[in-house]
Parts: sequence; C-alpha cells; structure tokens
Amino acid sequence: AVVVHLGMSGQILVDEPGAADQRHLRLRLPVTAADGSARELRFVDQRIFGGWWLDALRPDDAAGGERIPTTAAHIALDPLHPLFDPLAVHARLARRRSTLKRALLDQSLVSGIGNIYADEALWGARLHPERPTERMRRADTLRLMAAVQDVMRRALEVGGTSFDALYVNVDGRSGYFARSLAAYGRTGQPCRRCAAEGVDSRIVREPFMNRASHLCPRCQPRPRRRRAVAADA
Repeated sequence: AVVVHLGMSGQILVDEPGAADQRHLRLRLPVTAADGSARELRFVDQRIFGGWWLDALRPDDAAGGERIPTTAAHIALDPLHPLFDPLAVHARLARRRSTLKRALLDQSLVSGIGNIYADEALWGARLHPERPTERMRRADTLRLMAAVQDVMRRALEVGGTSFDALYVNVDGRSGYFARSLAAYGRTGQPCRRCAAEGVDSRIVREPFMNRASHLCPRCQPRPRRRRAVAADA
C-alpha cells in the first residue's frame, strides 16, 4: 500500500522528529530516510481541503509496468516521465473536439499541467489557448509538448512557483519560478519575445472557465473563427 495525498491545498513536508508542530498540522507519519535516519512526513493544510488515505498499487502498462496507486490509474503520464510520448498525445488531441488549453488541463490526456504552466507553455509555443484541438498539426503538438517540458524543467530547478506560504516544497521553502514567468500574471506588461523583436505588444488577460488565460495577442494569434466547443470526449 502507499500513502496518497489528495486535495486542492496543503503541503507535504519532511521534518525532524520532535520538531515544533506547524500551525495547521493535520497528520504526521514516522518514516525512515534512505540513510536510515528517522524523519516525519507531515501534512499541513490551512484550508482543510486535503486528505490522505491508503491505496493499493498496481502495475501500469503505460508506465512500463511501474506500480501506481489504483485511484491514479486514469491519470496520464507527466511530460517528464521517461516513457512520455508526444505523438500519442497528438493522436488523442486529434480525436477531440475541444480547445487547446482545456485539453492541456485534462489530467487524463497529460498530467501535471495546471493553469500557470499551461499559459507559460502556450506562450512558449506561440499557440492561442482557444485553438481547436482538431486543428493541431503534428509539428504544433511537438512544439507545444517541448515547451511544456521546458517550463516544467525550469520550474523544478528553482523549486516550483510560489506566490504565498501555501506553496512550498517538502523542506518548507518557496519556489522562485514566478520570477521567470513570461505570460501568467503579467497583464499589461510587454511581451518579452515581442520586445526582443522591437515590437510593443502587451500581455492580456482573458476569462477562461472560472480562471483566466494570459497571452500575447501578437505572437499567439487567436484562431480565425471562434466556435462553441462540446465537452471533451
């Protein structure tokens, strides 16, 4: 069995046994580190939206027989997994009648991409969030998946994206990728790519579901014809 964390908030922290309790500590689990030393796995949840449970493991063919939790069986491989296949993603995109950003956030298509990294990858690939998935050419998808991988690698190198104390790594430290964001949260600021080309184009914020998309209207042109899109297949 494996301990699984679920929730829209909260942090999993690795701490020393006997360390002072965090203010919103909900659960502690004694563990043994690789070097044989004692540690505590702690779950801190300010908003009480999260939870842990025990789950069985089963081999996953898509992951090369790697054992994963049963409740995660529907989740696709993340873009940094050694067996991740961008061409398989393209084939699945081509069968959908959706829009690109909506598809990127579907964890059954590709996992690990949230609103921030979707905006950053779409900017990197020069693709509009509302582009119909069935219009994606193979070269477009490969460019987008390469941008996704680049964004995620760069984010991991600096500990992720932290905007406040709710978003920290297992050591309780903040990530600094927010300083490198090219699109997300930069409404009204110059597009760095266009500025490098000597053109003044500003990042805009557009409504997306109950959130927002951030993009450059010049280098991420809107599809020529917008249309209503059915729910993802």
